[in-house]
Amino acid sequence: MGKRLIQQRRGKGSPTYKSPSHRFKGEIKNIRFGKENINGKITDLLKCPGHTGPLIEITLEKGERKLIIAPEGVRVGESLEAGEDVSLKIGNTLLLKNIPEGTSIFNIENAPGDGGKFVRASGTFAKVITQLGKKVIIQLPSKKKKHFNSECRATIGTVAGSGRTEKPFLKAGNKYKAMRAKNKLYPSISGTSMNSVDHPFGGTSSNHKGRPTIAPKNAPPGRKVGMLKPSKTGRGGKK
Repeated sequence: MGKRLIQQRRGKGSPTYKSPSHRFKGEIKNIRFGKENINGKITDLLKCPGHTGPLIEITLEKGERKLIIAPEGVRVGESLEAGEDVSLKIGNTLLLKNIPEGTSIFNIENAPGDGGKFVRASGTFAKVITQLGKKVIIQLPSKKKKHFNSECRATIGTVAGSGRTEKPFLKAGNKYKAMRAKNKLYPSISGTSMNSVDHPFGGTSSNHKGRPTIAPKNAPPGRKVGMLKPSKTGRGGKK
């Protein structure tokens, strides 16, 4: 029998699980630039519940205001630039092909023009490892190395707010409020701890040792939980 799992209810997009984006300061993207460099001045430092790191408000030359992720070490009144031939100053935005190897960067685009998708959390940074023509190898904070298009943009420096993880939550209520601010699923409960109406593994009669956690081949979407098409060699993928 299919169940309405919490993953499915969240994915539906109902108001119950909708992210409180009306309280966010705005969309955060890298400054777009063409052949000419763009200059701006930092006018304010902001805290947004949708981001772990602080934000900075930049006023461009034409009066337009933009929000970007704040790098470590900037201050109000400081000038920043974005372009192909700007200096390697903290907070400046360049193309990956123009950033030398060993430079710390953040807010890296996955595809040219998307505004930045990688390395946006507080205290994080990535490093340029190698330039390979139209590809650039970058080491992410997880130490994984990933290939990026050389036309993608990134910001020089480290995301501000690096001491956030050093302060413990201490109480479950504080953790709950922090996760609620971004509409993250918390707490995470195992299927065997749920009732039978909430999960195929739930209920007292089904919570026993030795229950097969492999989903049947022709199971409906509400029953496809546990180990989906596992390899014969173990719980993970193929070995």
